[in-house]
Amino acid sequence: MEEADTHPKSRSTCICPIHCIVPPHILEKIAQRGNADQKSWAFRTLALSEQIRGRRQSFGLIAALATASTGTKRRTVYDARSGRSLPGRLVRSEGGPRSKDPAVNEAYLGSGTTYDLYYKVFGRNSIDERGMRLDATVHYGRNYDNAFWNGQQMVYGDGDGELFNRFTIAIDVIGHELTHGVTEYEAGLEYQDQPGALNESFSDVFGSLVKQYRRRQSAKNADWLIGKGLLASGVKGKALRSMKAPGTAYDDDLLGKDPQPGHMNDYLKTHDDNGGVHINSGIPNRAFYETAIRLGGYAWQKAGQIWYVTLRDKLRPTSQFKDAAKATTVAAKELYGAGSLEVKAVQQGWAEVGIKV
Repeated sequence: MEEADTHPKSRSTCICPIHCIVPPHILEKIAQRGNADQKSWAFRTLALSEQIRGRRQSFGLIAALATASTGTKRRTVYDARSGRSLPGRLVRSEGGPRSKDPAVNEAYLGSGTTYDLYYKVFGRNSIDERGMRLDATVHYGRNYDNAFWNGQQMVYGDGDGELFNRFTIAIDVIGHELTHGVTEYEAGLEYQDQPGALNESFSDVFGSLVKQYRRRQSAKNADWLIGKGLLASGVKGKALRSMKAPGTAYDDDLLGKDPQPGHMNDYLKTHDDNGGVHINSGIPNRAFYETAIRLGGYAWQKAGQIWYVTLRDKLRPTSQFKDAAKATTVAAKELYGAGSLEVKAVQQGWAEVGIKV
């Protein structure tokens, strides 16, 4: 395979079409501002993400064969041992003993909690609704600053230790990436512009719900941060994104400032990042947060149900923010009745970000 072009000017679009948790605008900042070592692994991370893109279509066909009966959880964790060959050496299977390696145990637990949320709360039989096996590879590459879903499995880098910690450390990141698989099998939201931002937002929504479900946190008590714990000590920031207050997750000399808007008035029109899919996702993220807060209790019980039905039944590959607002309103009416508090909460949630239904 030819080496991908790592010149920053060549990366205006399609840098990370395999659904990486760290947005390209952060990696580009590191590539521009970092020291020699930081620039090197930032370029390498960007290049690896682009190389993997070409393998993704065939992965979906392979994954369709890895199915099991309803309610059968099957997790496998592999170790790439700092290499790039997937899946790597098998180190833990379903029901197997705990490993001495925390990354292995975190990947195992995170995929299991994600499976449980989808199965026990939403009645979904794994990622593809057919009992798909949940595979994961840890210790991918050297200083690889990302985690991604490639259409067949999860892949986690160890981070560089200076800016990012290991990527299994945040369970919401695991839920986020696995939800990209759910989206592929359901709405199929195109990874560009507003459909792409919705794609990212639904992953943030269910990634956050995985964390809240694991911790049994109410909407009021949740932190609504995506990737808390990923940023290494010394980095000025709390997480990669904030659903409660988009644009406030980090402000660091090297990583830059969190660019996410939380209202349509600040929607960013750009050709970078596939039309700003990681940036403008802050708008629907906040709409979900506002809805969940208004409904109270556990966010997965009502707000999560509405968003899940919307993702499963209502959206299309080219759906826009306005379409999502209308679809979640329709889903709320079907689930809870016209004029219900749930419908009003959904409408108010979208109104808070400048979208009226």
